[in-house]
Amino acid sequence: MSSTDISSPSRTRPQRTDGTTVARWLRASIDDGLLREAALVAGAILAYFAIRNLTAGAPAEAFANGERMVDLERSLGVAWEDAVQASIVGRDSLVMLANWVYIWGHWPVILSTAVVLYVWRPDRYYLLRNTLFISGGIGFLFFAFVPVAPPRLLKLGLVDTVSNQSEAYRALQPPGLTNQYAALPSLHVGWNLAVGIVLFMTTTHLAVRAVAVLSPLVMTFAVLATANHFVLDVAAGTAVVLVGLAGAHAIEKRRAVAAATLARDGPTVPVEPPRGRAAPVLRRAPRRESSRRSPRRRAPQADPCRS
Repeated sequence: MSSTDISSPSRTRPQRTDGTTVARWLRASIDDGLLREAALVAGAILAYFAIRNLTAGAPAEAFANGERMVDLERSLGVAWEDAVQASIVGRDSLVMLANWVYIWGHWPVILSTAVVLYVWRPDRYYLLRNTLFISGGIGFLFFAFVPVAPPRLLKLGLVDTVSNQSEAYRALQPPGLTNQYAALPSLHVGWNLAVGIVLFMTTTHLAVRAVAVLSPLVMTFAVLATANHFVLDVAAGTAVVLVGLAGAHAIEKRRAVAAATLARDGPTVPVEPPRGRAAPVLRRAPRRESSRRSPRRRAPQADPCRS
């Protein structure tokens, strides 16, 4: 299986947390593909930003689609962006909190969760990774063929709170790698939802499950309050991630079936003959004679009582 295959190889997790065990696990992980996995994820992140930037060349179409999004939301009665932002405008602490969630509650949360899962629950790590890969691929299609300008760029009276009051966002995502017309779908919300679902499935710890549930909800509020996404962008991001999660589950199920079949039937490894020699002909071994000999039949003797 190639290194770019998104199926999950099997690994074992450390059972103890002492320094020796962690060092052994780290050495085994490097031998088992840790560096390859890190390179794969880093390449995927760079491709994500590069593709977003390459698909940012249709501003007229993006603004037209943004206006259509406004009309559709008004017809559906879900044009809530103005009301959500109005709840924080004029309150510097709330604006700062919304900006902080939008900036630091996305990539840092995704990457730190991925590292923890890779160490302790590699099966859940691969489920999350595959979900992000599949949903990201779907998102790229939208970015390329359905560019949508965010609410902050349209004439809706909304404020770009992140650009106006924060510099941290430029450090995490430089403007040169940013596609301003990639509002649909909102992977900001969708990928936080993916992290939340996988964490909720992985643990029964009440605090972790609370974070898993609140993370996508708080991010939804943040992307609307900062005028970076429409309500329909959030809905589309949720749908795309659920499709990606279903695809990741299908991959895991197929891998489990293949592993079970291999374990049942056993591997078939052909043995090649030495070079320059013909393959030996296998002959049936001669049947071994039984160590117990059958008793000889004695000749019938005359009965002395009979003449």
